[in-house]
Amino acid sequence: MNTEQFWALIDQARGQASAPSDSYEVAEQARALLAVRPREEIVAAQQIVCDLLADSYRGSLWAAAYLVNGGCSDDGFDYFRGWLVVQGREVFERITAAPDELAELSATREATANGEELECEATLGIASNAHLDATGEEIPADSFTVRYPSLDPEWEFDYEDAAEMRRRLPRLAASCLN
Repeated sequence: MNTEQFWALIDQARGQASAPSDSYEVAEQARALLAVRPREEIVAAQQIVCDLLADSYRGSLWAAAYLVNGGCSDDGFDYFRGWLVVQGREVFERITAAPDELAELSATREATANGEELECEATLGIASNAHLDATGEEIPADSFTVRYPSLDPEWEFDYEDAAEMRRRLPRLAASCLN
């Protein structure tokens, strides 16, 4: 499995979900679709998930997640990026490149209006759970690596600073801050 095939799997899972806006249902569909593939593809998918999480490990995105979710711990940032993955490639790449564009997503507006968080912890286990389903065994820990980069120091500021958030993420701050 390569990255293109992984994104196609996510698209297929979104297409099969009765509610594509339900990130947990999409993750479950992706797990089920992956579980019937060869073991090597399942293991490769784990590395792809790790790589996508690393690619989206950015201070600007963390600040955006903090705004949308009303706070964002380390784990919360992982779960937010899990949610972002199951939105599909176009949304993932667009928001990772320009986090302020989260303000344009209907899911963001709905979550903000309803006091809900954009998160999907289940995404992090798509491959490991598929491997367990397919083989009855845990995915080998030495079959993937996690390589988070250092965060950009220019985004190291107090995310509670509303004025700074408005300056850096103006559209998102306008929709999330009162």
